[in-house]
Amino acid sequence: MSLISFSPRRAMARHGSKIRRIGGAAPHAIRAALALALLVSPALIQAPADAQELQAPPMGNLPGSFADLSERLSPAVVNISTAQMLEAGPGIGQGSPLEDLFRDLYPEDGGETPRRVQSLGSGFVIDPKGIVVTNNHVILDADEITVTFPDGLTLEAEVVGVDPQTDVAVLKINHDKPLPYVSFGDSDKARVGDWVLAIGNPFGFAGSVSAGIISARNRDINAGPYDDFIQTDAAINRGNSGGPLFNMEGEVVGVNTAIISPTGGSIGIGFSVPSNLVKRMVAQLQEFGAVRRGWLGVRVQTVNDELADALGLARPEGALVAEVTPGGPAEQAGIEPGDVIIAFDGEPVREMRDLPRMVADTAIDKTVPITIIRDGEELALDAMIGLLDEEGGPASPDFSPEAVPESTELADLGLSLSPLSDSARAEYGIPEGIDGVLVTAVAAEGQAAEKGIGAGDVIVEVAQQTMDDPAEIKAIIETARDSGRRSVLFLVHSRGELRFVPLTLGQD
Repeated sequence: MSLISFSPRRAMARHGSKIRRIGGAAPHAIRAALALALLVSPALIQAPADAQELQAPPMGNLPGSFADLSERLSPAVVNISTAQMLEAGPGIGQGSPLEDLFRDLYPEDGGETPRRVQSLGSGFVIDPKGIVVTNNHVILDADEITVTFPDGLTLEAEVVGVDPQTDVAVLKINHDKPLPYVSFGDSDKARVGDWVLAIGNPFGFAGSVSAGIISARNRDINAGPYDDFIQTDAAINRGNSGGPLFNMEGEVVGVNTAIISPTGGSIGIGFSVPSNLVKRMVAQLQEFGAVRRGWLGVRVQTVNDELADALGLARPEGALVAEVTPGGPAEQAGIEPGDVIIAFDGEPVREMRDLPRMVADTAIDKTVPITIIRDGEELALDAMIGLLDEEGGPASPDFSPEAVPESTELADLGLSLSPLSDSARAEYGIPEGIDGVLVTAVAAEGQAAEKGIGAGDVIVEVAQQTMDDPAEIKAIIETARDSGRRSVLFLVHSRGELRFVPLTLGQD
């Protein structure tokens, strides 16, 4: 089970700390004042004429028991145990000042022989011929995988394919009889408040059943680029990983994957990969042995209030294109850095994180319509989606703080700039093809530092104009300030990536 460290204080700070104490009058004074108000003026508690009272529908669908459902579904939920041989390494405490003590306490640990380690997880059968779904992290690096059914039947499994990005794995087991199985449901129809059932093997206790509701949808927990989790309060613990989350029709609507917990046990915040995403991954893993994702060839970033203002947008929406891959589908379609993608294949892109999922789910070689905003105008383009290469790009360079040429200071932005010379390019590892103005220093308390700009970064564009001289940047800043602009948009190359950064204009 994946664990996410959690601090209530940090969570409150991140979400604006909306839990606040009410200070002022003592409770008895508040009650007295309220009673007086009700006696003196009943009109004070009358709702406005156009107000609409919110009423809950009748609770007629509460299950009397989950027994029939769990009895029907449990035979298809399996225990997955794995074994792995770790190569020989240092013994316990070897090389430490207490090496002799550890040798006396653990004489059998010579540190010279391989060690066998085991782990447990859950899974479920989706085909009577023996197709099993689980989490990738359950079977990661395993030398042996064993599937055990509730009736004691134990079978060896082989890996059909895995997808680390969504933490999905498909296994194959062989048996001379059809195996009990369950089916996927439509996770898009699952609603917050719906009853769900989790079945699995928490802490090795096989066939454990827990019930709860769907607490939230579309959760992003920073597990990967395609986060779209179902949150549930059904108890999920270590060993539940890879197990199914069922709806009341007995359909799998999620694969239990992660929890937030300060203790390692359930606190009622668990996450499941939606079944509609899992179904696509399973189908591709069975057909190709790997997942084939769509590729547009852009790197995008979130449009926040500051960026929306700098781009002249009415509201923050869409995905801001920070970089376009040369020769990729986006470049061929005419998409440029600075464009804001607001619709993809007929669906609105409400926020940046929507776009990677939309593109990844698109069929290879399909031509899709894309709506962008460029210079305040909507444009319609068409792009043929390519195949994503998931090998990843080059590592980010390490920047050196050594001295650089004499610089121009923009005090209100907290920046010092200089022309980008060949020696500076070599010093900071700036690749060929990246041209602009070098950031030589950043004020520790300035806004540029707050936005993540650092020495060694390159300012490629300002106000969507290419730059090669600090004087040009200074002139654009002065012009923007004189015209009453509140901010200016910078395109910055930082640690191997391009991103847009809005900086607020101060006064001279």
